[in-house]
Amino acid sequence: MLHFIIKAALSGLIVAAIAAVARRYPGFGALIASLPLISVLGMIWLWQDTRDPVLLADHARATFWFVLPSLPMFLVIPALLGRGWPFRTALIAGCVLTICLYFLMTWAAARLGLRL
Repeated sequence: MLHFIIKAALSGLIVAAIAAVARRYPGFGALIASLPLISVLGMIWLWQDTRDPVLLADHARATFWFVLPSLPMFLVIPALLGRGWPFRTALIAGCVLTICLYFLMTWAAARLGLRL
């Protein structure tokens, strides 16, 4: 349980640090957020817990494929905000788009023989 709390606290600290930096320096905050820190931590935690190279490789591969459908959200939200949409509505629209694209990616991956 302590191991889980440490993992959660460290991951949460990274997210909080990104928000704090982005308040003052939006571009630098975006740079930090764009780094795959949480993904790398997830792989470290998975490796520590399992020491299974096949599981870790499958996880990293699936992470790559699921990053792709999340990218349009980062274009849709600013576009909607620029058109005067309220933040929450733009965020929800971006998230709904991402969820739809995740389903599409899962469907396409199955058709292409990719294991996600």
